[in-house]
Amino acid sequence: MENNKTQIGNYRWVIITLLLFSTTINYMDRQVISYLKPFFCTAVDHGGFGWTNSQFSFLTSFFLGVYALVSIFAGRIIDKIGTKIGLAISLVVWSIFGMVNAFASAALSVNIFIRSLFAVGEAGVFPVSIKTVAEWFPKKERALATGIFNSGTNIGAMIAALFVPWCISFWGDTPGWKWAFMLTGASGFIFLFFWLWLYNPPGKYKKLTKAEADYIHQDDTPQELAQVEDKAKIPFSKLLKYRQTWSFFWGKFLTDGVWWFYLFWLPDYLMKQFGMSKLDVRWPTFVVYGVAIIGSVFGGSIPLFLINRGMPVYKARMRAMLMIAVVPLIVLTTQYFGNVARFGNAAMYLAVAVICIAAAGHQAWSANLFTTVSDMFPKKAVGSMVGIGTMAGGIGGILIQLLSGKLNDVFSATPQTAYLIMFCICALGYLIAWSLMKGLVPKHKLITDL
Repeated sequence: MENNKTQIGNYRWVIITLLLFSTTINYMDRQVISYLKPFFCTAVDHGGFGWTNSQFSFLTSFFLGVYALVSIFAGRIIDKIGTKIGLAISLVVWSIFGMVNAFASAALSVNIFIRSLFAVGEAGVFPVSIKTVAEWFPKKERALATGIFNSGTNIGAMIAALFVPWCISFWGDTPGWKWAFMLTGASGFIFLFFWLWLYNPPGKYKKLTKAEADYIHQDDTPQELAQVEDKAKIPFSKLLKYRQTWSFFWGKFLTDGVWWFYLFWLPDYLMKQFGMSKLDVRWPTFVVYGVAIIGSVFGGSIPLFLINRGMPVYKARMRAMLMIAVVPLIVLTTQYFGNVARFGNAAMYLAVAVICIAAAGHQAWSANLFTTVSDMFPKKAVGSMVGIGTMAGGIGGILIQLLSGKLNDVFSATPQTAYLIMFCICALGYLIAWSLMKGLVPKHKLITDL
């Protein structure tokens, strides 16, 4: 088996490593803001911006709104111009405006404007990544490949969890938050060099062996093979008529917001629930995002395990997603185990352990959900479809952000109640999403008339 892999070639795994670094930088940049929330929400006479919880949620919601809107167009543009130039443009835009955020004033409107432009750049990363996986991997390996690059979302969050509080500690609040934006934003330009140097689509990469090319296209239909170079524009009206489109839409709408909640509100939860400081929250959040990596990679390997034992691709994918959808139910117990009066000092560790499992479940779900697009749609439509799904996830994320901010203001005296409600929502979304997806597409059917 080892000899066979050597003969086939492994350059596709170099490509997935590039995507891993891309998503790592992407999420490190977007995660900076969650660790700056305590500074933003500190009173002006104590050196902060004086924002309320709702105002912070407006900032994250505008980011998600622009991210959602632009994603749908980003996917179409990437289908047209290709993955190499598409990611390069996205990376330059998000890196520039990530750095520009360091020069914002305390005015909420200014921060919203800059963060919205930052979202324009960030919107391209997932349409590029999923399209690249569809181009470089056979169907049976796509969930695993997606799980690997998607783990960069956790690695980026882990780096931010340590780096941003360090900036605040080392430089102090006011210079520190500026340096956090500047240094994380600048990192994108380092990666840009390697992306332009090492990446080309399979058809343009001269060193790709025929054996590996044949392996990549082993389960492509004749229609898919004929459409590899087809860049004809597909009308949205045509995509929206398929049940497969709405299956992916609802899967993203109902579950993406959960991850945005963990990203933007987990540090705040730990500080309010357990009285932790801005520096104390580094390690618990670092652990949560680290454990989620296991879920991303392992979740992507479950369908491969089932496919290798003879199960059809779509059936294996949905079977894996049903098993995974049960896992986040554990987050219903977060506030029980997080009760300090009941469990004392162990409460924080128990609550974090529960959130770790739920976060790993989300990433396992996400790795498989993305791959359903390339299971059902031709490669020329993958970017557009991921854009539609990312838009749906962004809309769901906006609702979650606004609800989180509102609940934290309404229950400011008892934030435990606000987070109990949020954890209940986070627990149930996956099973509801799976049921809708299965109802819309009970059996696999590849779209061939685009």
